[in-house]
Amino acid sequence: MNLAIIGAGYVGLVTGTCFAESGNEVVCVDIDRARIERLRQGEVPFYEPGLAELVKRNVKEGRLSFETELEPAVARSMITFITVGTPMDASGAADLSAVFKAAEQIGRAIHGYHIVVVKSTVPVGTNDKVEEIVRRCANDDFDVCSVPEFLKEGSAIEDFTRPDRVIIGSHSDRATAILRELHSPFVRTDNPILVMDRRSAELSKYACNSMLALRISFINEIANLCEAVGAEISHVRRGLSSDRRIGSAFLFPGIGYGGSCFPKDVQALIRTGREYNVNFRLLEAAEEVNQGQKSILVERVKSYFGGDLNGRTLAIWGLAFKPRTDDMREAPSIKVIEALLASGAQLRVHDPEALNNARRIFGDRVSYHAINYDALKGADALLILTEWNEFRHPNFQRIKETLRQAVIFDGRNLYDPELMKALHFTYYSIGRRPV
Repeated sequence: MNLAIIGAGYVGLVTGTCFAESGNEVVCVDIDRARIERLRQGEVPFYEPGLAELVKRNVKEGRLSFETELEPAVARSMITFITVGTPMDASGAADLSAVFKAAEQIGRAIHGYHIVVVKSTVPVGTNDKVEEIVRRCANDDFDVCSVPEFLKEGSAIEDFTRPDRVIIGSHSDRATAILRELHSPFVRTDNPILVMDRRSAELSKYACNSMLALRISFINEIANLCEAVGAEISHVRRGLSSDRRIGSAFLFPGIGYGGSCFPKDVQALIRTGREYNVNFRLLEAAEEVNQGQKSILVERVKSYFGGDLNGRTLAIWGLAFKPRTDDMREAPSIKVIEALLASGAQLRVHDPEALNNARRIFGDRVSYHAINYDALKGADALLILTEWNEFRHPNFQRIKETLRQAVIFDGRNLYDPELMKALHFTYYSIGRRPV
């Protein structure tokens, strides 16, 4: 099939590339000319494992192309996916201006029957508004459908090509049949294609992310209680996750969730509830817990050093909001670093992929190190903020010899306290007794 993807950001590029890899002819459209030029050269403007290789192959084989003009791309396609950003504004609402602008341009461009698919994460009722906009501009028959994305940064290609489920929100049997066929190569292992009304599809994305955010905040609250009563969160977690009704996913304590989805989607669902007179007290509490969790490590560091960080140098491993991505949107590291800087500390930071994004946020207020051990030089302690695999089994002897003091503040519980005790480290983690 001929497909147009409006928006060549994270969701759009992964979506277009994976559809091209399955044999479709795909054109990705973006107003950012510099981005389009980079993509034409096979350069992916963000880090996602395996994506650059797929982009280069499909560009070379002629199935994937990149343009800045929307109307020609839509005119030669049967299906157009809207994948533009919907950032959160100051009130917590999703900014839909890019979605609606794309809908207007698509309406003017379609020739013959066309399917407009909203893949951007949007509040309930957005697809109805998109349909109204397209109808005002279009002269041909069309359908608007909701196909929400469920991509995890760091494993997006796997998530797209082997999805747990595909959700199609549709009011048209014709559009549903075509979208089923388009997605059929990715569900050969009998994972379901769920067909429902558009509003249910829109709400499904928010409900999924909000449930996962609830689990993270819940386990962080339990971890805080463990510290207060002298229990061990690792033991409690095993007791909790072994219950088949609960499971183990998203029950790892830490310094809170971040990224482009959870914070935005939780806030958007809270706001939608208010618009319909539904008070999401549970989600409001989860968000409050999450914000507080980001301060725990800072308070622990300040307490250890007697409340005064002036003249202290601290090393930080991990800046991205999660491993296997360079994304720092709403990353807990931002709040931690800003608080440490405000307390007078000097910071030496490392991340395998996010240093360029960090420079845009912190400028010259911290020093950047491409090698993790270099960040330790002259530091009084090490803070771990992201659970990258390369941090899990480091050379502890080298860490000990390089730091001024053998002190680790672990915001992701990477290390065994008994091992830290045996190696004579002072070690603080989340929900476990300090060493």
